[in-house]
Amino acid sequence: MSQNINYTDAISSLLNIGSATIYEAMGRQGAIDCGLKPIHPDMRVAGPAFTVDTCPADNLMLHYALLHVKPGDVLVVDAKSFIGAGPWGDVLTEQAIKKGVAGLIINGAVRDANEISKLNFPVFCLGLCIKGTTKNQPGLLNTTLHFGNVTIHSGDYIIADQDGVVVVPQAKLDEAVKNSLEREQQESVYREKIRNGENTVDLLGLRSTLNHLNLN
Repeated sequence: MSQNINYTDAISSLLNIGSATIYEAMGRQGAIDCGLKPIHPDMRVAGPAFTVDTCPADNLMLHYALLHVKPGDVLVVDAKSFIGAGPWGDVLTEQAIKKGVAGLIINGAVRDANEISKLNFPVFCLGLCIKGTTKNQPGLLNTTLHFGNVTIHSGDYIIADQDGVVVVPQAKLDEAVKNSLEREQQESVYREKIRNGENTVDLLGLRSTLNHLNLN
């Protein structure tokens, strides 16, 4: 965890800023597969990742993970992009809430979306599937995951909202908050200037590029 910033304040700041701004502020790094979407548009979550590597169509490791997860953790599950079964549903959601889990990011599918939404538990997934899973395959907890070109370690910070999911390495939490707040402030200035009649071409210094392309 960062040594210079309060954990609770950092999570609150990142949640309020949003995933898109954080991604831009971090040098356009950390964006996880854009197919991962919330099952309800109002869902958003931020917190340290508790990683789970599981076999497709089996959820034994999800039950096991809920014995070890800590309050405030975000479960980040690699189900190998398999959407032919839903390893997470309303029963696991109830237990996750009881354990204080902040939310779920799963590289796979879930089911019982209506019930999960009613419980206000943030879930981001690749899709929905009514089919159930087996419960007998081994996997790994607190291991390094790879979602596309993005590497996720347990303890890295996950921020997810309707725009998408971004991961911030644990050692860069201070930097992410600082850069994101600065970018948010700059965008606030831009919005105010646009309301007063200025335009994005001049604000972003795009005139020379347009002229070079003969876009007058």
